[in-house]
Amino acid sequence: MRKAALKTAKSRLDEMKRGILREIKDDLRQGREGAKEDGMDTYDLASEERDREINFILGDRERDKLQAIEDALARIEEGSYGVCENCESDIAPGRLDAMPFSLLCVSCQAESEKEARSQRKFDDERAYRRLGSTEVDEDSV
Repeated sequence: MRKAALKTAKSRLDEMKRGILREIKDDLRQGREGAKEDGMDTYDLASEERDREINFILGDRERDKLQAIEDALARIEEGSYGVCENCESDIAPGRLDAMPFSLLCVSCQAESEKEARSQRKFDDERAYRRLGSTEVDEDSV
C-alpha cells in the first residue's frame, strides 16, 4: 500500500480507538453513578439489571472492535495491512475505507459468512434432532 493510504488508515483507526475508549469510559462512569439502588422498587431494580446486561453485551462488542482495531494498527506496523489473511491478495481500498480493520477481501469474507451460515444450520439441525430424541426417550420411560 502507498504511504499516504497507510497514514490515512492509521489516523482513522487511531480516531476509532479513541472514540471506543471514550465510550467505554463513559459507560463505566455511568455504571458507577447508576449503582445507587436506594428507593428503587422491584421493577426499577429489574429494569436496572436488564440495562446493565445490555451494556455488558454492548461492551463485549466494543472490546472486540477495539481488539480488531489494535490488530489492524499492528498490521500497519508489520507492513501486512490491506492484505487478505486468507488468499493474500490486496483488500479493495473501498472495503478498507468502509471497515479499516478488515482482515479478509470481499470474496473471502463472503465465503467465510457462507461457511458460518452452513455451520449454524448444521448445529441447529443437530440440536433439533437431539431435542426430538430426548422427547422420545422421556416418553418411553
